[in-house]
Amino acid sequence: MKLLIVTVVEQFQKEILQLFKKAKIESFSGSEIDGYKNVESLLMTTSWFPSEKGGAESSLFFSFTEEEKIDELFDLIKEFNQNLDTNNPIKAVVVPIEKYI
Repeated sequence: MKLLIVTVVEQFQKEILQLFKKAKIESFSGSEIDGYKNVESLLMTTSWFPSEKGGAESSLFFSFTEEEKIDELFDLIKEFNQNLDTNNPIKAVVVPIEKYI
């Protein structure tokens, strides 16, 4: 069992959900996040007015799943990212789990 973490800009949220389905990863959690490319842009968007938003609307998904399913998802993500016209590819990492209950 491993921990899979995926980040994606809001524009590709439907696509990553389809990729999860194709890889047979059926149990996962998600959360909306703000994504930033660099610290300078974060500092420039910091404001006294909380209604002004600086980050890109993004999503973070995570799943405790088997390595075979993760390998399939990585292949699908690589293929998806090769066909992008944007500088915001889907990103994924895997973290090994030492213990779980």
